Amino acid sequence: FAFIVDGVLMTNPAAFNREFNNLEQIEILKGPQGALYGRNGAAGAVIVTTQAPDNQMRYRLTARGAEDDSYHMFGSVMGPIVEDRAHFSITADWRDSDGFYSNSFRGDDSVDDFSDWNVNGRVMFEATDNLSLDFKARYGEVDAAAITFNAAFALPDLAGAFGNPDLFEDSNNHNYVFQGNINSQNDQEALELSGKFDYDAQWGSVTGWLLYSDIENSFSADGTSGAFGFFFTEPTCIATTAALSAAGVTLPSPQFLAPTPGASFFGPYTPTSCDGTQYQERNQDDISLEVRVASPDDQRLRWLGGLYFLSLDREVGVNLGIDQGLGVTESLFVPQTGANPTEQLLWDDFDTNVYSVFGQLAYDVTDSVELAMALRYDLEDREASSKVPTTPTTQYIDFDPSDGFTGGAPLNPALNPAINPSGTIDDVDDEWSQIQPKLTVTWDVNENTTSFASWGVGFKSGGFNNQGSSATVDTFYNIPLGTDLVIQDKFDEETSSAFEIGVKARVFDGHVSLEAAVFHTIVDDMQFFEFLVGPFGLLRVVSNIDEVRITGFELGANAMITDWLTMSSGFSYVDSEIEDNSSRPATEGNDSPYTPQFTFNLATEVDIPIRNEINFIGGIYVRWVGETWFHTVQDNTLTTLNELAFPTLGTGDYGRTQRDAFAILDLRAGVAGRNWEVAVFGKNVADEDVLEENITAPEFGGSFIHPGAESRWGVEATVNF
Repeated sequence: FAFIVDGVLMTNPAAFNREFNNLEQIEILKGPQGALYGRNGAAGAVIVTTQAPDNQMRYRLTARGAEDDSYHMFGSVMGPIVEDRAHFSITADWRDSDGFYSNSFRGDDSVDDFSDWNVNGRVMFEATDNLSLDFKARYGEVDAAAITFNAAFALPDLAGAFGNPDLFEDSNNHNYVFQGNINSQNDQEALELSGKFDYDAQWGSVTGWLLYSDIENSFSADGTSGAFGFFFTEPTCIATTAALSAAGVTLPSPQFLAPTPGASFFGPYTPTSCDGTQYQERNQDDISLEVRVASPDDQRLRWLGGLYFLSLDREVGVNLGIDQGLGVTESLFVPQTGANPTEQLLWDDFDTNVYSVFGQLAYDVTDSVELAMALRYDLEDREASSKVPTTPTTQYIDFDPSDGFTGGAPLNPALNPAINPSGTIDDVDDEWSQIQPKLTVTWDVNENTTSFASWGVGFKSGGFNNQGSSATVDTFYNIPLGTDLVIQDKFDEETSSAFEIGVKARVFDGHVSLEAAVFHTIVDDMQFFEFLVGPFGLLRVVSNIDEVRITGFELGANAMITDWLTMSSGFSYVDSEIEDNSSRPATEGNDSPYTPQFTFNLATEVDIPIRNEINFIGGIYVRWVGETWFHTVQDNTLTTLNELAFPTLGTGDYGRTQRDAFAILDLRAGVAGRNWEVAVFGKNVADEDVLEENITAPEFGGSFIHPGAESRWGVEATVNF
């Protein structure tokens, strides 16, 4: 989706991870919105508006404390520099929490702690009666944990053969145990600078903005490779396994320890060093600008047109390292002489230039009927180059595991001489372009009822996976297993055709607003995130699902029951189907991944006067989410890498990877005066156990799952002056 803050399109997905301070309004526009709101708006647009400073000095301070040593503070000041001409605002926030879960091997060390802080500055000028300028700056840092996951296995034949039901379990009923020997880290630094101008004249208006964004993200964590055994001859692996076995340490079933690694059965994230380490980086800086010209709003024919440009430089790397008991070296490449030598590596630079032209015509056919047509043309030019060193080799991983993992292979399978005699990975480049029309008809049936119909085309550019992804899949999956998983180093563009028809109405003298809509969308070459695990470590790639159908309806209602009681609710039902998938043909007929069958939200809020300008405030909030599949592989069976060790017993059955429906209840109650507010809040007060996500890794033989937020109570206070 397109993400716009105060009129500026954000271009880095990590920009969404922020505190929304001094919030004034959030608009959610559904369906293709790229024609007007920019790049990658295939599913919709989220438009955020924050409070603009004016001639009045305002101060605000909010403090919040909750269980698990969770604290949050926010402060802001805004007002005039020169009355009626220049204004400023400064906001800052800090958040810290120990999280919900701890590591049983390292004691009380949290596995989901989080801390961040941000500073935002804004200066607005009324340069002339017609020209306004808006300059913003933001800097923030995140210091948190990473990879709060367990493995849930999906191997029914092995479960029967070994008499261990934990080898084939329902992901919703998993007993989470965290005991990795690596203290995970997730660090992010974000810098954003933007300038925007608005010029108004009798003939229309001109708006333009320029954005510079630099977001650097890295994380390190325990590895996933213990199950494959290629580190079983590594000295630290042998030593840590023996020490834990002698100490009588018990691993969570179905894992077990023996005095030597070869007699043990390991999953990912163990207290031994046999699963290695992982370190990843995703660093992106970009410069973008847009200029649009629009007619006045008070004429029968309205128009706008604009130009957009983006230059983006992204570096992405995934490192599998040897755990020698010395922690993770925060570098994508560590030589064999280092403390955390690199054993496998994907590391690429991606450069993208985007050129866009867009426009819209809106015409009042009658006093009650408006016809609007928008059109956008995007051209994306992308280049990718590998930064993996070609000379270093592995110490343990080999492209032919039948020889006992003797090492000596290149760090990236694409450098394997049997596949690539040149011994190098060539730079690649390509272009993707798309025309994106959108047609909308709006009919004001009467002063209280409006109906609409729209059709539009959504577009997400194609791109490049880490170079060597295809060779990795062929080498470690397709050739030894005889499978036909299709993963390419270059993935295709995604396009969608979306139709929607709906109605909005106000009844009971405007005290109740109602909304209803039905929609039908066909997505071609849907881009789907795949998480692949094997003897190579980790691989994160984008694959394409040839065609997906998504059909459904939505209902919504907002009501002011009395002067002190309001209610709002929404319900959505979705019927989806994968109609064609050449990457995984067996998944045809399954649901679209990450698409709940239904969602329901209900909010009830009260604001009751008590005495002397003091009100009681409270709220009850319910969120109900239907059953959800997270992968294209759903109620399917599949050949896994376990077949190599256990012939005829290693088939995976993924019918238990669907998330169950769940409901979350939040509460809030307190008192408020003219300039202050104190409230107690509870999140997930029924302490509902929720499977937050199931990242299915079909060829691995299971899923990587992590739990949702547990119950948490807290108190907050706000002062405005």
